[in-house]
Amino acid sequence: MKKLIATLVVATMVIGLVACGNQDCAVDDEAAIRVEMQNPDGVVYIDDEFVALSGEIVETTAREQELATMAIEAFNLTNANRIAAGLPAYVWSPELVIAAQIRAKESAKQFSHTRPDGTSYWTVNSNIVYGENLARGYNSAKSMVEGWMNSPTHKANIMDRELVTVGIAIYEAADGKLYVAQEFGY
Repeated sequence: MKKLIATLVVATMVIGLVACGNQDCAVDDEAAIRVEMQNPDGVVYIDDEFVALSGEIVETTAREQELATMAIEAFNLTNANRIAAGLPAYVWSPELVIAAQIRAKESAKQFSHTRPDGTSYWTVNSNIVYGENLARGYNSAKSMVEGWMNSPTHKANIMDRELVTVGIAIYEAADGKLYVAQEFGY
């Protein structure tokens, strides 16, 4: 659980830095000061979509940071393909990232859209998961997304006009092979 939280925190930090899509991105260094002055209870909220995690802070390894960065690169490349096709960019979903982390790890045990317990992929969180792409053995975000785009069924998920959110996670098995889950939602 600690590594899951650490990976989510790293991915959230990286997404805030690089995944602005086609929007203007700027760091607002004064946001916390303004909110603190307006908020008498002393709690500072910089972004109401950011979730602060309580408890101890867990250091992530350099490899975990690399994998989180690769997931963000895959997100950006996925969005580049959508934008090139005239579709809106996906919105990064921390909830779908958690589902993707579970599914990436499960796919190392059983590489299938059926989970190891025999249920369908979407049962990892049936309230938010509505599509899934899996990949294994790719060592870069570019080759992974190209593989999905060259597969009609995976490309269909990426280009689905009704899906608007996505979460991507990468799990490295003991043998060093990478397993990737891309989870989609409405």
